[in-house]
Amino acid sequence: MKTRFIKEELNFTGEQLRSLFAYDTYNILGDSLIAFIGACDISLKEAVDLESQKVRRYSYVPKMLHFLGEHFEVDVEKAILRSYLLLDIVKDTLNEKLGNNKIKRVGNELYDGDNRVAISMAASSPISSLVYVGVHIVPPTEIPAKGLEDYQIDALEFGNLILERYAKDSERITQMRYRTRWVE
Repeated sequence: MKTRFIKEELNFTGEQLRSLFAYDTYNILGDSLIAFIGACDISLKEAVDLESQKVRRYSYVPKMLHFLGEHFEVDVEKAILRSYLLLDIVKDTLNEKLGNNKIKRVGNELYDGDNRVAISMAASSPISSLVYVGVHIVPPTEIPAKGLEDYQIDALEFGNLILERYAKDSERITQMRYRTRWVE
């Protein structure tokens, strides 16, 4: 599992949620998780959640910490579970930094009370499974939301910590697969 924090600002439009984005753009080959900072402005055409498309639910977020992962296996259910794992790592790390357990995961989003803090989504392509998590830095104004700036958390430091923790969990999962015997 390769990880990298991309230093240049990049807006997430949904177009990046595709096979081989990390390889085509940053020469990162294989299973990977990248992080970057930028606005979130997903067009309805790029939305992978058809329910969100139906209700036209995507909103513009001026500044987010984005995580984009790719695993070279084709299993959308596993991709969804990986997005929940990544979202739970974000939740646990936020709660650790805040010194409490006020951040809760509700489905594929994180909340502080009624304020949305992060979103996730997953998809699969013919060659890989894709995972996305976006954490508000500066929250949108159209909905109740909070961001890392509200908590005085440095996005770069936080992002690198999440990359490290996800890579470690991915390695642990691989090790468990290798050392677990099958049962009769």
